Amino acid sequence: MVTDPLSATPDLTAVRREGGTIKDTGGYRAFRVVNGLVLAVVCVVTLYPFVNLVAKAFSSEGQIAAGNVNLVPRGFNVQTLQYVLSDAMFWTNYKNTVVYTVVGTLIAMALTTTYAYAISRRHLKGRNAFIGIAVFTMFFGGGLIPNYILVADVLGMRNTMWAVVLPGAISVFNLLVMKSFFENFPTELEEAAAIDGLSTYGIFGRIVLPLSKAVIATMTLFYAVGIWNSWFGAFLYLDKKELFPVTVYLRNLIAAATGPGSQEAVQIGSNIQSVTMLLTVLPIVCLYPFVQKYFVSGVMLGSVKG
Repeated sequence: MVTDPLSATPDLTAVRREGGTIKDTGGYRAFRVVNGLVLAVVCVVTLYPFVNLVAKAFSSEGQIAAGNVNLVPRGFNVQTLQYVLSDAMFWTNYKNTVVYTVVGTLIAMALTTTYAYAISRRHLKGRNAFIGIAVFTMFFGGGLIPNYILVADVLGMRNTMWAVVLPGAISVFNLLVMKSFFENFPTELEEAAAIDGLSTYGIFGRIVLPLSKAVIATMTLFYAVGIWNSWFGAFLYLDKKELFPVTVYLRNLIAAATGPGSQEAVQIGSNIQSVTMLLTVLPIVCLYPFVQKYFVSGVMLGSVKG
């Protein structure tokens, strides 16, 4: 009878089993305490800025100026929030932001997934050239003035939604992450689908995409957050207030409120940054829990070569 040499290996976890229960050693208990303290500190450091932001958004101007606001609102005030929410233009621009984010994310995901899948196929002719073109744009650009001339004059997209959603439709970083993910995709599934009669487009749409939910959800979040928070492109290419996204509206409101004016403007100026940041980040905070389960796995699957 041959005994498995691994069965005689001592327990390296330093955990003793007594009476069917696991009893921790002193070293393991110390590790758990230290680990818990470190995680608690990380949670506090992460949550404090957001809680402080909410507290300042509902505090009075005098309390904020005196530095008395930390985690709890002081001199409860909703004047700034009412000032912003009562403006019809705010809701028009907020609707624009939603439209720009949805349309821009759909376009970005369509272009990124198809481009990434194409350059992930090693039999594609000119594959290295297409990869090189994409990587080249990460390090070199035409500059602000040539880009403005291209978008506004050559393409004629000034004062249109397309000036906001098309220039940055493909993020090369996201493209390379998805390319790496598709390269690790089991080729046996694609070969079986091809034998069953599916074309390249059928394989991509019916096999690859349904099995890529993790990386797709992650890239969708990246694109949506980026478009939602962006303001410079709209500030550059849009002149009509009714076309502004909410970020440009809030930027203009901050610029107007922090200047000389009435006492109401002073009050607004003291709270406007906190209120505007809160209104801007709130939808993303509400969206994140629905895609959080895909977030880590999507990034790791697309960035680690198996």
